[in-house]
Amino acid sequence: MNNAITITNLKKTYPNFKMDNISLNIKEGTITGLIGENGAGKTTLIKAILNIINKDDGVIKIFNKDHQEFESLVKDDIAVVLDNTFFPELLSPKDINCIMKDIYSKWDQTLYFKYLKQFNLPPKQMIKTFSKGMRKKLEIITALSSCPRLLILDEPTSGLDPVVRSEILDIFQEFLVDEKNTILFSSHITSDLEHIADYIIFLNEGQVLLNEQKDDILENYAILKCDAKYFEKIDHSDFISYKKNKYEYQVLLSNKKKTLKKYQGAVIDKVTLEELMILLIKGVRV
Repeated sequence: MNNAITITNLKKTYPNFKMDNISLNIKEGTITGLIGENGAGKTTLIKAILNIINKDDGVIKIFNKDHQEFESLVKDDIAVVLDNTFFPELLSPKDINCIMKDIYSKWDQTLYFKYLKQFNLPPKQMIKTFSKGMRKKLEIITALSSCPRLLILDEPTSGLDPVVRSEILDIFQEFLVDEKNTILFSSHITSDLEHIADYIIFLNEGQVLLNEQKDDILENYAILKCDAKYFEKIDHSDFISYKKNKYEYQVLLSNKKKTLKKYQGAVIDKVTLEELMILLIKGVRV
């Protein structure tokens, strides 16, 4: 499987933040979810990939081309939806179509108007009258209608209600029917990533804490819940971190199959990506 994005020893330093020696591969034909709390480095990573900010060191390649050749890639191969992007408010979706069809060689006008109808976006109404959710839908629709090979999304489903989010996620999966298409998807809504991601990259304070297949994470990691007395019996080599709550301990296990046999009778639950984040960041590491 080829890489859509290859990152080697990426470094970027700000006064209060440091991303040091990040190396990642985003595989072609997959959806990779990027998670982490605010300030973890998700947006910095995306902006570095897009050459919006200058990296201090390292190599970033998109489809085996240096990302600094981004201008030659963006029109036909890459579409982006950033958290703070916007269209001029005095334009309408119909105006957007007129502009984009002259910019993108693969612009699909039929697909664009189909999406407008599907998401109840009035073609002739000015964008300044749109709600935040409507604007976000228009950004996503516009990105998809350019028929890119790589879709980079920063919080694309924020501000959308659960029904529309579900529809958008379905469209992202349809986009992956072509096995050469790729999505890098940063989101705080980890349940969305549980539904569609193939891989999960977990950033914390500019470092990669986790980079694994999503199914492996959900299959192998688990949470053991117990009282203080039972917690003292647990072998520290069997868990990664723990968090003490008012009535119980929550213990993050990395090998569910092994520990199910070893700690029979204990309450061991499947882990969600949100729980995994909390226990890795806020829990006590061993």
